[in-house]
Amino acid sequence: MTEKEYNDCVDLYADGLYRFVVKNLRQEETARDLVQVSFERLWQHRKDVAFAKAKSYLFTVAYHAMIDHLRVTRLRHHVPLHPESFVQQPRTEWEVKHIVEKALNELDQTQKMLIMLKDYEGYRYEEIAQITGLSLAQVKVYLHRARKILKQVLEKYFVF
Repeated sequence: MTEKEYNDCVDLYADGLYRFVVKNLRQEETARDLVQVSFERLWQHRKDVAFAKAKSYLFTVAYHAMIDHLRVTRLRHHVPLHPESFVQQPRTEWEVKHIVEKALNELDQTQKMLIMLKDYEGYRYEEIAQITGLSLAQVKVYLHRARKILKQVLEKYFVF
């Protein structure tokens, strides 16, 4: 990868990578640090990483950096949902986003990351398996279970 291609990667992928990390960790400063670490690692291995594979490489590095960060800090916030606080159907986009975010926080870390990679970032199953180190079958099963749980939580608030 050339220096220009590296700079193109920064332009193309920095925002998406930051969104992915901050959505999972809910800590903006830590997310910035982990994005920086990911791009630093890409720079260190730029001769070994093809430009076409840079996005996958960055998300893989960020994913593993998040796992390491969570292991070190033992960070696990459990935000209970309170259905009584939303007696009526949410009407604004903000209310809907707030409910979906709380529902995502009900999932365990692996399930949440799989939902984020597949549904928010648009990765294919094979790419997610490569990023997370899970088998293709595990990705599909864990993602199915995560969506099932997410649906159950969201059914408390919305009529489907």
